[in-house]
Amino acid sequence: MAESSTISQSVASHSPQTIILEEKKSYIITKRIMDIIGASIGIVFLSWVFLIVAILIKLEDPKGPVFFKQIRIGKNGKEFYMFKFRSMVTDAEAKLNDLLKYNEISGAMFKMKEDPRITKVGKFIRKTSIDELPQLWNVLKGEMSLVGPRPPLSREVKEYSEYDMQRLLVIPGCTGLWQISGRNSLSFKEMVELDLEYIRKRSLTYDLSIVLKTIKIIFIPNSAF
Repeated sequence: MAESSTISQSVASHSPQTIILEEKKSYIITKRIMDIIGASIGIVFLSWVFLIVAILIKLEDPKGPVFFKQIRIGKNGKEFYMFKFRSMVTDAEAKLNDLLKYNEISGAMFKMKEDPRITKVGKFIRKTSIDELPQLWNVLKGEMSLVGPRPPLSREVKEYSEYDMQRLLVIPGCTGLWQISGRNSLSFKEMVELDLEYIRKRSLTYDLSIVLKTIKIIFIPNSAF
């Protein structure tokens, strides 16, 4: 993680003052307790889902791994490994450069609706957001929260403006306002605005409402791909 210090310095020196972050200690402590309890319950009660998805991934591609880990950028530019169920072919990262010209999202993100790297099982688990479940482990480790801005890639952060950098003021989350508001049908700019709106309005009741709406999306998928 050689770039970690560079990105951290970038966040520290370029974070705009548009948002004045007030970290209420009571909120931070209670949110962390909720994260630990929620992630623990999720891992225990969804263990059967983990098992079924792992089997399906292996049946489709016996040689590939079940889980995919990738360096993401967290609060204040700190790097960490984020875990997901593998939803793409094993050499997906190597094929990315050839697909960048087909990017369907403006700004510092890559999204392609008919991405040829996505497996058959991958299409289903991405549509239902089941591929994100392994991030409950990241939540237990304190690298992520149940609710917060999605953690970006380092190459995306390099394209951030000072305004966009505000997304990194708080701990990233498994779900957030962007995910329940349209997800991939939204532009990068709209995603940033939703994340900053969440940061401004953060509260325990707000977090809980987002979690409940996320659970609904698992059963009634939105525009995820």
